[in-house]
Amino acid sequence: MRKNYILDANVLLHDPQSIFQFADNTVIIPVGVIAEIDRFKKEMTARGYNAREVVRLLDSLRNGQSLATGVSLEAGGVLKVYCDRAAGEHVSADQEVLRVAERIRQEDPATPVIIVTKDINLRVRADAAGLRAENYESDHVTLSELYSGHSERDVEPQTIEQLRLHGHVELHDEQLSPNEYLLLRPNDGSRLTMLARTSAAATGLVTLRSVDEGLVGLRPRNKEQHFAIDALLDEHLQLVTLMGKAGTGKTLLALAAALYMTLRKKRYRAVLVCRPIVPVGRDLGYLPGDVGSKLAPWMKPITDTIEFLFDSGGAMRGIKDCATLIRSGLIEIQPLAYIRGRSIARRYVVIDEAQNLTPLEVKTVITRMGEGTKVVLTGDIYQIDNPYVDAESNGFIHLVNRFRGQPLAAHVELRKGERSPLAELAANLL
Repeated sequence: MRKNYILDANVLLHDPQSIFQFADNTVIIPVGVIAEIDRFKKEMTARGYNAREVVRLLDSLRNGQSLATGVSLEAGGVLKVYCDRAAGEHVSADQEVLRVAERIRQEDPATPVIIVTKDINLRVRADAAGLRAENYESDHVTLSELYSGHSERDVEPQTIEQLRLHGHVELHDEQLSPNEYLLLRPNDGSRLTMLARTSAAATGLVTLRSVDEGLVGLRPRNKEQHFAIDALLDEHLQLVTLMGKAGTGKTLLALAAALYMTLRKKRYRAVLVCRPIVPVGRDLGYLPGDVGSKLAPWMKPITDTIEFLFDSGGAMRGIKDCATLIRSGLIEIQPLAYIRGRSIARRYVVIDEAQNLTPLEVKTVITRMGEGTKVVLTGDIYQIDNPYVDAESNGFIHLVNRFRGQPLAAHVELRKGERSPLAELAANLL
């Protein structure tokens, strides 16, 4: 049965291609929603880019057809822009969405009308008004089914012994993904356990890499950190995602590996560290000073972590502090908004706070990576500041889900906080 879907502005700003995700149904965009999107088109941010992309897309679809009467979509559906002439000039976009939904329900009572919005308040208001409202879920990943990147297996004691002696052993298990990490337990009840990883082809097991002298002064404190270090040091793994709550060591390990592989092992030309700038309160433009001064508060967590690593691991290539490292050009720290249009080759790239990215932004980031580059994304899906994504629809989760099983990618979920007993307790209780 065909349905009428009414899209809110936040859905289009989250995913401009959402217009094409409703099969052969009718997609309706109130004209007030377009006016709402127009407010963001001049922003030099991902939201601004998406706003401009929505307008360009709508303009291209007109091509000999009228948005007022309906434009045919490839999947068999129809796209309409609905102009409610009875609405006042000062009606908010949310109010117009509700008004249009009610008007369409009256005009076509035989066809279900569904409001699609990522705004929880609007969904509640719609329900109170007797209208059906749903979240935009085409890019949702169910958290209970999310791939953790590691598991446990009971194996023959001989398998563990062979792996210990030769560094690899054949093991065929259709349930295992390429580059999945394992805690191996002998099935005879003995306590001789071992950490391992499935091969890129998932046809066997290999031992984990280790750094005897420590990773820039750091040593793993739990098995998940062992897994993370192995993935971070493997040059064949071009994409690594580290997920975990605050204090599990995601950013610390990623930056330590980046410095180790670039400064000590000299496998990469430089380190690039990026963070999305998503303000919790006032916008970046209200900060005084030049661009460097404006960015300093946002990049302070990165520079603090690098200073900590120098304190722990000592000088590298004669460099003893973060300021000298930046001046040398061996590390570049910048907001993620500046990455569009670049082609980044032979660098170790760390994308911090990736849970605040949309799926489209993640695609933009990954497609910037050139030959010889390794990219690491860290994220905590329970600390999201971007109002246009949530724990199940952010780009970080989308990336983890899509790249599972790819030979050049690995994912590790860090579960145990190691910052301090207080930080671990706060992460669990608060």
